[in-house]
Amino acid sequence: MINLKNVILRRGSKVLLDQASVTLNPGEKVGLVGRNGAGKSTLFALFNGTLHEDGGDFDMPKAWRMAQVAQDMPETAQPASEFVLEGDTRLAELRQRLVAAEESGDGMEMAHVYTDLADAGDHDALPRAEALILGLGFRVDELNNPVNSFSGGWRMRLQLARALMCPSDILILDEPTNHLDLDALVWLEAWLQRYSGTMIVISHDREFLDAVTNVTLHIDHAKLTRYGGNYSAFEILRAQQMELQAASFSKQQDKIAHLQKFINRFKAQASKAKQAQSRVKALERMEKVAPLLADAEFTFGFKEPNNLPNPMLAISDASFGYTVEGETKPILQGVSKSVLAGQRIGILGANGQGKSTLVKTIARTMPLLAGTLTEGKGLNIGYFAQQELDVLHPQDNPLEHMIRLAKELGIGEPSREQDLRNYLGTFNFSGDMVKQAVGTMSGGEKARLVLAMIVWQRPNLLLLDEPTNHLDLATREALSMALNEFEGTVMLVSHDRALLRAVCDEFWMVGRGKVEPFDGDLDDYQKYLLEESKRLREEAKNAARDVPAPAQAPAVEVAKPVVAAVAPPVAATNTPGVSSTEQRKLEAQKRQQLAAQTRPLKRELEQNEQRMASIEAEKSQLEQQLSTPLPPAQIAEAGRRLKALSDEVSQLEERWLELTHLLEETA
Repeated sequence: MINLKNVILRRGSKVLLDQASVTLNPGEKVGLVGRNGAGKSTLFALFNGTLHEDGGDFDMPKAWRMAQVAQDMPETAQPASEFVLEGDTRLAELRQRLVAAEESGDGMEMAHVYTDLADAGDHDALPRAEALILGLGFRVDELNNPVNSFSGGWRMRLQLARALMCPSDILILDEPTNHLDLDALVWLEAWLQRYSGTMIVISHDREFLDAVTNVTLHIDHAKLTRYGGNYSAFEILRAQQMELQAASFSKQQDKIAHLQKFINRFKAQASKAKQAQSRVKALERMEKVAPLLADAEFTFGFKEPNNLPNPMLAISDASFGYTVEGETKPILQGVSKSVLAGQRIGILGANGQGKSTLVKTIARTMPLLAGTLTEGKGLNIGYFAQQELDVLHPQDNPLEHMIRLAKELGIGEPSREQDLRNYLGTFNFSGDMVKQAVGTMSGGEKARLVLAMIVWQRPNLLLLDEPTNHLDLATREALSMALNEFEGTVMLVSHDRALLRAVCDEFWMVGRGKVEPFDGDLDDYQKYLLEESKRLREEAKNAARDVPAPAQAPAVEVAKPVVAAVAPPVAATNTPGVSSTEQRKLEAQKRQQLAAQTRPLKRELEQNEQRMASIEAEKSQLEQQLSTPLPPAQIAEAGRRLKALSDEVSQLEERWLELTHLLEETA
């Protein structure tokens, strides 16, 4: 077990843990929670040995094997499956021992190593590595692609797969869901639920924590408290403790009154739809933990819209996509939808299917390719872009952003500098922070600034594309509360299921070139994702089974045991009236024709991936430049270049998706 007894941890002069004592038992799944800066990452550093306690006693079994996700971006041309396979350190060590034994001719050592290899699962190691890669959202045809051909987010998925591949007694995960979409997230939850070792995880995704943890460690005011149960149980227990202490009683009552008002309003409108009932339950949960929310250091609310056009939007036979060198590339076609005042729409679909393209087009940052998109009179859009740099200027500070926004909106809005400073203070931008360059801020601080700018514009339609990616749990709860009190319309893209459940009354499914209503709730969607993943795996297996095996060289006898895996025989499909020789010729001609059709597509796909890799390298260099003092002109130029590269990546990714679809259809 893991024991902390009167542990003191410091970072510089700041005491993060003071006289902390807790015991974690083997096999427990622990969620580590607390405000940003409370000391979660520092405690992780104690667990993995990169930091030592400043006082007290810390004890972890020395024999325990530890696995964790490397935080560096892998730069290697290794095939993805080989890179992940190397995560099994035990297997890698045994294979090195085998090579040494063979070179020295030590037969006894070889026999021992072969036994150990069998125990370590050498026979199915590669299929296990490939299963991890596919589970995290990669396609079968990407298994042997070079690691450095993938974008940054996908490389971090490979780092996660590599950590899961490592045999371990304790698994440490710091925000493992950051680069995952919902289908990969559901798969990861299922995998972690089967993990038999001890796990400690930091995450800002409450549903993920609820699904994979059974113990919660809370860091608050340099104290470490253990709660039995997942995150939802922790919330209720802590809220009860605070209520018993009568902490911030009047503030709690105000929060409960606000929640009750909107629960009542929603219940009066609620239909029999399953997602409507889910939202009622989510709001009732928020009522139970109102004391905890009242204690949060950060809350905000959207202003009442000046008007509510109805419909907000009317979309008729529309095509959404992009244009490259004058050629249109549609992703979604034949879309006819209306968006009404007060609707709460969750937009579901796998990455690359067009969710962001749909939102960007409605937000007026991309043109509509065909059809009509009619806006209601007085429509005022508040747009939260998935990439904050799309709407922020890295070289400017929060105050400059607000001054620019005030000038754009014109007369009628408070524009005195002190008013703007006071307003930014309500979003935790106080003191010197209002003068800090945005490019030097954390992801969470940038996200808060975008929210501040949206709230100030008094929108009646909110378009939110992954707004919680950099928000901690307390700020996510504040956003959820604010959205439930918002009088306008919400269209939300998010992999945060707690936010989707709490906010959305209905869902749209984006996929296979269409936008269609999804008749069900998020539980139904998760079942759909698991079934779809299973179907795709079966298709991949069947396709692999149908591919003719390449000719094999005669086997050479070696001085080590060989285990042969024999596939079941597959009946040949012959054309009636055609001899077997002619049949083989016909099949060879078909393969040649197929190769001729796919060769240019594969060549373009390879060029596309190489360009994305070079863009990622250039972006990394630019981001490193922006973290150092530069003249204003160079900062501005680097910011513009970053924006241009991000736009190019979006286009390349859409083309990559189209090419892979064409290859799959051709095959």
